[in-house]
Amino acid sequence: MRYACGVEYDGHGFLGFQKQVQEPTIQNCLEKAISKVANQPTKIICCGRTDTGVSASAQVIHFDTNATRSDYQWIMGINTNLPKGISLLWIKPVSDDFHARFSAIQRSYQYVILNRWIRPAINRHHQTWEMLPLDEDKMHQASQYLVGKHDFNSFRSSGCQSKTSIKTINSISVIRDGNKVIMDVAASGFLHHMIRNIIGSLLPIGRGEKPVESMLHILQEKDRTKAGITAPPNGLSFNLVKYPKKFNLPELAITNHLPQHYEQ
Repeated sequence: MRYACGVEYDGHGFLGFQKQVQEPTIQNCLEKAISKVANQPTKIICCGRTDTGVSASAQVIHFDTNATRSDYQWIMGINTNLPKGISLLWIKPVSDDFHARFSAIQRSYQYVILNRWIRPAINRHHQTWEMLPLDEDKMHQASQYLVGKHDFNSFRSSGCQSKTSIKTINSISVIRDGNKVIMDVAASGFLHHMIRNIIGSLLPIGRGEKPVESMLHILQEKDRTKAGITAPPNGLSFNLVKYPKKFNLPELAITNHLPQHYEQ
């Protein structure tokens, strides 16, 4: 039996998602917890691997098992064996043709910048601090050059393992909410460090150090050295993944209905 699951986690304190010999990682913790509940070694596949310090409210994984448990037993059992920074939100049996990574048709991330001259003490692990005033309108204008299918080689890390740097950004926006500047971006897939490198290129535009059109030049150069520095991971979160409707998976993590919908 194959199961799809929704997972949220606080990236602070974990060495990214991908399994490593050195712990802790999100994958290590999930596989240990699931294996204990299934009473057999279990491997997971995720929708997208996040870096150290990056959080997620809508990560999706799948695993195969011949263990028989109710959905309620899976959720309660797995969460009991997970650290407090990780939580399983929902679980659903799926067909064998479902794949957490390859079946996904869109992934959405959000990057939050606290824009004030005093550094933060609260929520500092979930937002990036920028003390200089930012012009969010110029940042938004610049980001629109990235919408569509392009070669994003200027925004990929040197260690990126993707076979191609051509990706399609479906939408991207930069808005202000009080003293926070927020970027939302949706695409079928992303390169390693792509979003953080985009932010690193938007910040000089927001500060007035570079013109809006500089983003187009960076994109056209296809040269990583032309883009800005990689922004910190602590402002980034994986917020939404979409799959074909035939799989009938939740798009948002909603947990307050579990007692009514999951029988013990």
